[in-house]
Amino acid sequence: MDNYKKKTPGRVQHLEYTQIRPQLTGGSKSELTGYIFGRMKSELNDVPAQTAAGSTLPLVDMIKDDEEAGTYNPFENRKLTHPTTDMETLVHLLKGSLGSGILAMPLAFVNAGLWFGLVATVAIGAICTYCIHILVRCSHILCRRAQLPSLGFADVAEVAFLAGPEQLKKYSRLARFIINLFLVIDLVGCCCIYIVFVATNLKQVVDHYTHSYWDVRIYILMLLAPLILINLIRKLKYLTPFSFIANVLIGAGVGITLYYIVTDLPALSERKAMAEVQHLPMFFGTVIFALEGIGVVMSLENNMKNPQNFIGCPGVLNTGMSVVVMLYATVGFLGYLKYGDETKGSITLNLPVEEVPAQMVKLMIAIAIFLTYSLQFYVPMEIIWKNIKGNFNEHQNAAEYTLRIGLVILTVIIAAALPNLGPFITLIGAVCLSTLGLMFPAVIELVTFYEKPGFGRFNWILWKNVFLILFGVVGFVTGTYVSIIEFSEHLEEV
Repeated sequence: MDNYKKKTPGRVQHLEYTQIRPQLTGGSKSELTGYIFGRMKSELNDVPAQTAAGSTLPLVDMIKDDEEAGTYNPFENRKLTHPTTDMETLVHLLKGSLGSGILAMPLAFVNAGLWFGLVATVAIGAICTYCIHILVRCSHILCRRAQLPSLGFADVAEVAFLAGPEQLKKYSRLARFIINLFLVIDLVGCCCIYIVFVATNLKQVVDHYTHSYWDVRIYILMLLAPLILINLIRKLKYLTPFSFIANVLIGAGVGITLYYIVTDLPALSERKAMAEVQHLPMFFGTVIFALEGIGVVMSLENNMKNPQNFIGCPGVLNTGMSVVVMLYATVGFLGYLKYGDETKGSITLNLPVEEVPAQMVKLMIAIAIFLTYSLQFYVPMEIIWKNIKGNFNEHQNAAEYTLRIGLVILTVIIAAALPNLGPFITLIGAVCLSTLGLMFPAVIELVTFYEKPGFGRFNWILWKNVFLILFGVVGFVTGTYVSIIEFSEHLEEV
């Protein structure tokens, strides 16, 4: 602790790292908190909220009840250089939620049936949206209690346990670690799925012209070198052009795909209204994977000019998720209606390989998903690097580049080992997003409301969150089990 100097100005207690933190004159609580938060957010520094653990984020009198904290307005204390408007936040929310999952929605309907899939997609979308409401509302309450202007996803969990019942305080760091762990697993898993998406679409086009019919794993391994090169880019701003190009290509590709889908649709009676019960876990995992954008929600809300409009009525969240759910339900419904049980893991793979527009779609989607990989890779890389870079006093650049290369190689190896898109998507949705999107927000609300304001009349908040947790657990267990069975059957066929 030689490099640290402990200060307690008034009721503020934190640990200050003297080599990197300049002395602040005036010493006001808001000035100090604003400086630290501004620095933390500008560097995307994932640091814990607990002072006792040596955090750079101050723990400001966590034992405040809602009455004492009522005068503190976190929105007025946010120091944002370039806050986003409601419309900009809506665009970012749509971009963060509309990804490769939309191409897998027809496969979800194969495992649910035409009409049951439509109703269930809307229902699951409503539940996921409500869980995001829970998370954001708890964040606002905890910001007031802790007198902090904003909190990230992992911060919300940690501060909830710190400000909650005495017996749970010791689990605050564990709560933060678990959420970061699932975020890393989720995003690394998405990177693996992206690799399989790219490889399978490329394979179809190349096979048509060369008649080589190589195994998809060869295409996956061929992507290794270009993936390493693009992911050596460390600055997020340099990846922005790739994001723009990817959005244009995905938009054009989905548009052409819809044209093929709506051409010569069969009668509704030719499709099952509801699939067999044993296939429903595959549907659940795929829909959760496609719909869940909870990983980006807190970052978007924290950077809004008017954050109170995020969960208002209609609000940015309700508007954005309504658009997302309707788009996913439409693509899933029409895609399954068009191709029936022949629907593949990505609907683009059902397009006719002999037609040039269809080939262009597959190439556009492949390029777009390839470029999106680097953006998806950025977050888990940041989380891991921020937690281990302190072990490298020298040669930090070399260590970071080595980590980047190693993580890319890992995703390629996993993709090559599990190249079957359907079960892969279900597995990631069941394992990661049922926990991040359903169980964790419910647990956070239970801890936040435990002492004050309580669980309401007849403990309705308790029972509601118990339902959400059980719903997440059932999806987790059944989705994981069915995915493993699907993988084992696929390996036996190979």
